[in-house]
Amino acid sequence: MVYETGRDVYAKAAESEHVLPLKGIIRVVRRRLWVIALVVIVLTGITVGFTLMQTPTYEASTKILVGQKRETGDPTNLGSDVEGLQQLTRTLAEAVSSRPLAEAVIDQLNLRTTPGDLLQKLKAQQIPNTQFIQVSYEDSNPERALLVANTLGAVFSEQISDVSPDASAVTATVWEPAIMPDSPVRPNLALNILLALALSVALGLGLVFLLEYLDDSWRSPEEVEQISGVPNFGVIPSFAGLKEAPKNKKKGEQ
Repeated sequence: MVYETGRDVYAKAAESEHVLPLKGIIRVVRRRLWVIALVVIVLTGITVGFTLMQTPTYEASTKILVGQKRETGDPTNLGSDVEGLQQLTRTLAEAVSSRPLAEAVIDQLNLRTTPGDLLQKLKAQQIPNTQFIQVSYEDSNPERALLVANTLGAVFSEQISDVSPDASAVTATVWEPAIMPDSPVRPNLALNILLALALSVALGLGLVFLLEYLDDSWRSPEEVEQISGVPNFGVIPSFAGLKEAPKNKKKGEQ
């Protein structure tokens, strides 16, 4: 004769039903709600602590407008001219992230860094369908981020003027200087907390159902009937044990 444990019967019932009834899910979650709360508190606390330990990073951005000088009375096709300048803007955006420009900025500001490190914190890209290049620089010091971003724009404008000095020269003008960043871009405490809450709730629910699956005890006679399919014929009540008589009795007492 083969006996099945409660876990085996529960597994067979779950396989036959394929899904746990909604009321059962709610009952399981309510019974082990403390597990979810514990996971949320621990994981969120770790996330907040790790975020506060990180060094804040600030970003300053400047916009450069790419154009072209024209001689007086020079007829041009405005549509083709704008399209050509937009293509040129994409090329110049790559030129911003170049070692000669990084070296010139380092020399002008006497920075204690290398061109490679400066370029790692630099990002230059064309604003889509425009002649603007947005240059952004990240640093742990907001004042240094502002200074480097504005110097990058000024030095780049000078370098473009030097390589294209004729009457139809390409120009790069600082259109919008960078401003002092008032808040860090990283780490984002609010976003990290939201992600930690979502992840911890998901992990907590998974742990709750895992514990429920590993638990082979019966909660009630109704649960036994539901899972085993056999009706109950009786229930044995539990009785509290009798209290033991005091061991130390005074003499003369019976």
